[in-house]
Order: sequence, then C-alpha cells, then structure tokens
Amino acid sequence: MRALSRAVRAIAHVVRGLWIIRTEFGRLTPSQTQFLVREWTRRMLVILGVDLVVRGTPPEHGPLLQVANHMSWLDILVMNAARPSRFVSKSDARHWPLLGSLITGAGTLYIERGNRRAAMRMVHHMAERLECGDILSVFPEGTTGDGSALLPFHANLLQAAIAARAPVLPVGLCFLNSHSGEPHPAPVFVGDTWLIGSIWATLNAEHLRAVVHYGEPQADHGRDRRTWATDLRAEVDRLRQP
Repeated sequence: MRALSRAVRAIAHVVRGLWIIRTEFGRLTPSQTQFLVREWTRRMLVILGVDLVVRGTPPEHGPLLQVANHMSWLDILVMNAARPSRFVSKSDARHWPLLGSLITGAGTLYIERGNRRAAMRMVHHMAERLECGDILSVFPEGTTGDGSALLPFHANLLQAAIAARAPVLPVGLCFLNSHSGEPHPAPVFVGDTWLIGSIWATLNAEHLRAVVHYGEPQADHGRDRRTWATDLRAEVDRLRQP
C-alpha cells in the first residue's frame, strides 16, 4: 500500500513537472529554471522516500563538466536535487515512460551509442555549451553498473572540456541503507532489470539514502583525455565510497 501511495503521488508530481516545463520554462531566466528543477526533484525524492545527503561543495556556476559514476535512473534526479545541470545521456533515456519527457524538458543532450559521427557532433555541442558557461554532467562509464566496481571511463567526451578549457568536477554517487550503512540494492538499474521493475523496487524500499559527494574541480594540466579519464575514474571511485 505504501508503494502504491508513493506511485500515485509520484505520477501526479510528474504531471505537474510536465505542466511546469510547458507553461513556465520558456519565459524564465536560467537561474529561475534551475531553481524550479532543484525544488521539483527534491520534492520527488521526498515522495519516493529517498533521503538526500550532499557532501563536499556543489558548484555555483559554470563552465564546468561534472563526471559521475552511474548506477540508476535515479542518478539524474539525485544530482539535480543537489545542483541542477544539463545532462548528456544515451538516446534510450529519451523514451523512458514519463521520465524521458521530464529529462528532455530539463535540457538533456542525447548521444547515440555506437555512432561515431554523432559522438563527435556531441563533443562540439558540449564545448559550445561550456563556452556559454553551462554546467554539464556526464556518466563516462557509458552504462549503469551494480555499484560493486567502476567500469572503465570513456574519454571521448572529455575532449569538450579540453577544447573549451573548462574544469572537470568528479562526483561520487552511492545509495545506502540509512540504518545499516550498507549499499542499498533497490535503485540499481543494470543488466536484465526492467526500468519499471527498478522503479517499483525503489517505491517499495525502506531506509533509502542517496549520497552525492563532490570532489574538487580539475584542470587538464596538459594531460591527454585518456590519462585524464583514468585519473578522474580513480577520484570518482574514492568519492563514491560510503
């Protein structure tokens, strides 16, 4: 019954979010839009029963490229609740039920996996957005993991930060049981797990805590993108530890 109640309230909140995107976003300043995104996502986490903990210092302004580990569909909501940004996501996310419309309306940039030309166009587009002062967020593992270990970081999208001379901020994410301190499996969306199944598991979860841990911004300092990706992976791995 609790899960059903959460589901009904979450759907209503999604509908409200879609209405805000359609009626408000076109006439608001970027800072006003970011405020609405942050408040909407924080309310959604409350509805889902997710306790948000922020460690470190969220960025105040761009240009900045955030890189984070990736475990769940919930990652975007959690990071936007801590500090809204424009995400770069796989094109599949555009078609997620309800959530796809929301993250599209919030300004997500989509990249087609396996399409080299599309990836290069995205790098140029990201560099342009960084030069305009945006905060962008990427998941350089390229897919979700189960949280036990990080997958290798793809280095291609770091070229946008190098081209725009923008710093990169490592961010570690983890989901914990707030009572035991152990990793919480409910939000994990990996392998053969269906999106609806993962959402339902989250709606049923107890004592779910999301931790967003910000590191320190890094410049490339002459590193090529592969070396930088390796160094960032090590820092994200440190930050994601409970």
